[in-house]
Amino acid sequence: MSKTILVTGGGGFIGSHLCERLINDGNDVICLDNFFTGSKNNIRHLLSHPGFELVRHDICHPYFAEVDAVYNLACPASPVHYQYNPVHTTKTCVMGSINMLGLAKRRRATILQASTSEVYGDPNIHPQDESYWGNVNPIGKRSCYDEGKRCAETLFFDYYRENNVRIKVVRIFNTYGPRMLPNDGRVVSNFIIQALKGEDITIYGSGDQTRSFCYVSDLIDGLVRMMNTPDDVTGPVNLGNPEEYTMNQLAHLIIELTGSKSKLITCPLPQDDPVRRKPDITQARKLLSWEPSVKVKDGLMKTVEYFKTLEKL
Repeated sequence: MSKTILVTGGGGFIGSHLCERLINDGNDVICLDNFFTGSKNNIRHLLSHPGFELVRHDICHPYFAEVDAVYNLACPASPVHYQYNPVHTTKTCVMGSINMLGLAKRRRATILQASTSEVYGDPNIHPQDESYWGNVNPIGKRSCYDEGKRCAETLFFDYYRENNVRIKVVRIFNTYGPRMLPNDGRVVSNFIIQALKGEDITIYGSGDQTRSFCYVSDLIDGLVRMMNTPDDVTGPVNLGNPEEYTMNQLAHLIIELTGSKSKLITCPLPQDDPVRRKPDITQARKLLSWEPSVKVKDGLMKTVEYFKTLEKL
């Protein structure tokens, strides 16, 4: 049955792919974005669709609409952007969550929070499962995002316990694919841009730190599956690819895929940058029958082809 679904941050990298999926599934979609990091170009092909509505709005301020479900994705998600205005990042996580939870409460709508693997901080256990409380610096440069997302999870579960709001919480691990911003400072986009330009590829620290990379279509499938679970499935649920890569391995793979002659250079590791990151997706497999299907090499090739189409890198 068709629903009216609100997607906050719908003009962003992940949000635009989600809007596209929801429209293709036959739903009406309200895309809410203040375009701090989102782009109209990401959803321009949807603007003429009768079931799609675009609203420029910052969720730090209340928003009212008649909706059946809410995907709360609004928040800058890369260090370059969330550290640009850290106070506003925290406001987006906290005040934005309060506003969207209030909307869900009034409408008796189901609301999904796009949380993050950053709630685990620089983890003391490996891989990370949902029972781990994390190792986060509350006063560092990354804290506006890390602690903002942790507080958002607190709010979601308090609204669930106190007001019976139907909630879903997912913790998203590194995601990549077309529509990533070339200047967002994330490792995949950084390496691809540097490789395509023939520049030295910047490795922070020794390059032995690890991440897990999930292609965006797999993530979107996980989000939709989570939204469609029974009311007693609240999460949090990890969504990510359990295949682990060191930064050195990733850099060499991208050099191979681009045919670049780039060399690797090292820089100091940023403050509080996690050394290892890998999701335990046991809960996603059990509750959502979900796991990534796109191989990292295949997804990276699609991402490389997307960046090649950009006029200016």
